[in-house]
Amino acid sequence: MESDLNDYTVIKEGEAEILLHKKNQVFFNKAQVNNRDMSIAVLREFISKRKQEHEAKLSKRRNRSAPNVVEKDSSEASKEGTPSESGEHQVASDEGPSSASKGPEGVARSELKPPKVLEALSASGLRALRYAREIEGIGQVVALDNDLASVEACQRNIKFNGSLAISKVESHHTDARVHMLTHPNEFDVVDLDPYGSPSIFLDSAIQSVADGGLLMCTATDMAVLCGGNGEVCYSKYGSYPLRGKYCHEMALRILLASIESHANRYKRYIEPVLSVQIDFYVRVFVRVYTSASAMKNTPLKLSYVYQCIGCDSFHLQPVGRSLPKNNSVRYLPAIGPVVAQDCNHCGKKYNMGGPIWSAPIHDQEWVTSILNSVKSMKGRYPAYERIYAVLTTVSEELLDVPLFLSLHNLCATLKCISPSAAMFRSAVINANYRISGTHVNPLGMKTDAPMEVIWDIMRCWVKNHPIKAQAPELPGSVILSKEPSHQVDFSRHVGSLSKAQAKKVARFLPNPEKHWGPKLRAGRQITSKHVSLIGHEAVNGHLTQHHEELKDEEVAVQEELDAKRLKTTEDIASTS
Repeated sequence: MESDLNDYTVIKEGEAEILLHKKNQVFFNKAQVNNRDMSIAVLREFISKRKQEHEAKLSKRRNRSAPNVVEKDSSEASKEGTPSESGEHQVASDEGPSSASKGPEGVARSELKPPKVLEALSASGLRALRYAREIEGIGQVVALDNDLASVEACQRNIKFNGSLAISKVESHHTDARVHMLTHPNEFDVVDLDPYGSPSIFLDSAIQSVADGGLLMCTATDMAVLCGGNGEVCYSKYGSYPLRGKYCHEMALRILLASIESHANRYKRYIEPVLSVQIDFYVRVFVRVYTSASAMKNTPLKLSYVYQCIGCDSFHLQPVGRSLPKNNSVRYLPAIGPVVAQDCNHCGKKYNMGGPIWSAPIHDQEWVTSILNSVKSMKGRYPAYERIYAVLTTVSEELLDVPLFLSLHNLCATLKCISPSAAMFRSAVINANYRISGTHVNPLGMKTDAPMEVIWDIMRCWVKNHPIKAQAPELPGSVILSKEPSHQVDFSRHVGSLSKAQAKKVARFLPNPEKHWGPKLRAGRQITSKHVSLIGHEAVNGHLTQHHEELKDEEVAVQEELDAKRLKTTEDIASTS
């Protein structure tokens, strides 16, 4: 047993501990602590909100049924021809204990069951164990994996974490897709955190979530989602990505649009409560509801994106529109196109991407509550500084403004020096438009100002800070050749800094250690080409260990051959 334990490393995260094999048999990534902490924070808020919604529903039922009870009592009193007091007493005595289950008090007896959680791809089981040990009021946690070594590791880790984990977490060796399809509407929370794309799991996950439940989904195939392989993205998610500075936010919106598409097939729709891009992946948290009528609003939440190939101008084309008709709503295709064949600013052509989710990707009430909860439980989050920084930036984003501009890209197009972020923000605010940062990019700016206003601000800036003459056919030269049509005021505005910036709250933190990023898939052989992922020391240490293991195997094989030769020699000698 001692030699077996020497093959494992004990890893502690939050209140959970796992045994990790040194040979990379089961996948584990330390960098995903941000993901797990954020998920725990959202789950705590979901349990709280779910309880509030249940209580509100019971209160509404009580208020609705109370007048009916009073009316029934008065009618029975009139039938008996006795005073109302005696009539009420008679009804209570006749019905006996069963009246409590039929009356308004009976509604209150319908207790809310603890939420049942499914972790579809559990690997070592660390996430499931943290859910069970750290989240108050959580129910059964079902951990699935299609890899036998991972299931064995998960079951070993469940026992290693004691009686609480044993009573709440169960591990199964099965295909997550089959399990979710055979358990429709069973889980209040479904967590998808695959190695790569979640696209093959979305259809079954949508069906397994209970009405009003929470779907948590991660996608790590950022090269695909951000436009590196547009055709692959379209085949997996049904949207074509564009390679703009906003590509990481577009990745979030493509994933949301894909989930909504899968939900619509079953008369369901989603409501995002939090969507974040952290490190090397995107993570979305959405509520799933069932309503054939509400599902019809989906085309109003989706848009195509026109991106100019010459400058940073982009425009959104909604997929659908609605018109009120008497007491109903009529749904129609959107009117378009929203742009001409050539860009109005630089004269170049447009690339078209999408459709993407163009409705809000966060719920402000949820974000504020989660942020307050995280602050009050600071010591229980190993990655507190990082998730607090992300949530703080998310809380200050403009919710109704899809995508964002990059100030440095605007200046690169014009080939001019860059104004300070505060100065640019002030110019936008002084023009009576809104502007905010984005958690995706420290240089990104979300604004509802049209591109005409943005380029006028930059034209006025260049007038005050002249540049060298450029070739007339360049996009920047074409833009600067036009006179500004708006008066621009660069005077410092009090709102040019966000509350977090004014308080000097850290919003974009450096990685806590080197090689903080994606790791090798479990079971892969580590070679020298993996230096960029895990570092020189880890690769050299593994290769050294691998060479020693090979030497030990060679020695064992040689000893076995020597033993066979010796036995053969003895047999020959005995026969002679």
